[in-house]
Amino acid sequence: MKVSALKPAADPGSGSLRLLATFDLELSDQIRLYGLRLLQAPDGRRIVYAAQSGSRRTATFDPLLAERITQLASQTYSEATTAHGSNSKS
Repeated sequence: MKVSALKPAADPGSGSLRLLATFDLELSDQIRLYGLRLLQAPDGRRIVYAAQSGSRRTATFDPLLAERITQLASQTYSEATTAHGSNSKS
């Protein structure tokens, strides 16, 4: 499993969930998902949402897989923001 094309969000939005970044995910050699979102809840917890088609998400994940994806995306996000000199406290 590999995160690619991670882009920290220029505008985190004004909702209760703050957008940290969008990214693509190579789930396996056979499956790639595009446009996933790494979000941060008011309590600091991070979650990943699949892309949407209209108001409907295009995929959901088993809780254990969702946790692994969130950890990987969070690590990649932290590395990306550190590499670009961000002082973000996300």
